Amino acid sequence: MATSMQRTSLQLFRDCLRLVKHIAPGSTSPKSRALKLMVRSEFAKHKDLTVEAEIEDVKASAVRALANYMLYESGMKDKNLGKAMSKFHTDNIPSNNKSDDPTKK
Repeated sequence: MATSMQRTSLQLFRDCLRLVKHIAPGSTSPKSRALKLMVRSEFAKHKDLTVEAEIEDVKASAVRALANYMLYESGMKDKNLGKAMSKFHTDNIPSNNKSDDPTKK
C-alpha cells in the first residue's frame, strides 16, 4: 500500500516540477529557481506524513494549486475567460476595502 502512495506522490512531485518548467522555462531564471525551491520545500515539509487521510489532503491541495494556476494562466490568455473570471471575482469575493464591509456599517 505504501508503495502506491509513494508512487502517486512522486508522480505529483514530478508534475509540479514539469509545470515549473512550463511556467518559467530555463533552469537559471530567478522565477524558475524560486518555484522549484517552493515545490521541493513543500514536499519535504510533508515527507514524514504517515496518516493516509492527511497525505490525501496534502495531495489534494497540491492538485488544486496546479489546477488554479492553469486556470489563471488560461484566463490571462483568453479574453472571454479572463472577463468571466473577473466578473466572478467581483461578484463573489468581498473586497478588502473596509467601507464595503457591511459589518462595519
